[in-house]
Amino acid sequence: MSPRPRDRILENLERLYREAYDRAKMAGDEARMMELDASFQREQLLLEVLLDVRDGLYAIAEAPSSSSALEKLEALRRLTRLR
Repeated sequence: MSPRPRDRILENLERLYREAYDRAKMAGDEARMMELDASFQREQLLLEVLLDVRDGLYAIAEAPSSSSALEKLEALRRLTRLR
């Protein structure tokens, strides 16, 4: 099973926040609009990081079968190491 495309996931996130933002705008709730804007930026960043991890894990899984389990674990460790 292949993962859902990154663009589709990010578009869904934006659509959800846009709908909530538009409702707050129609209600004149500026505090909620600001809260949603900040939340969207935070959620988008977190989601992009998770998608990067997902893509890295798929890349490791698709590594040639000649790679040993230790080599795959080392690749995973490098992927998840804090920079």
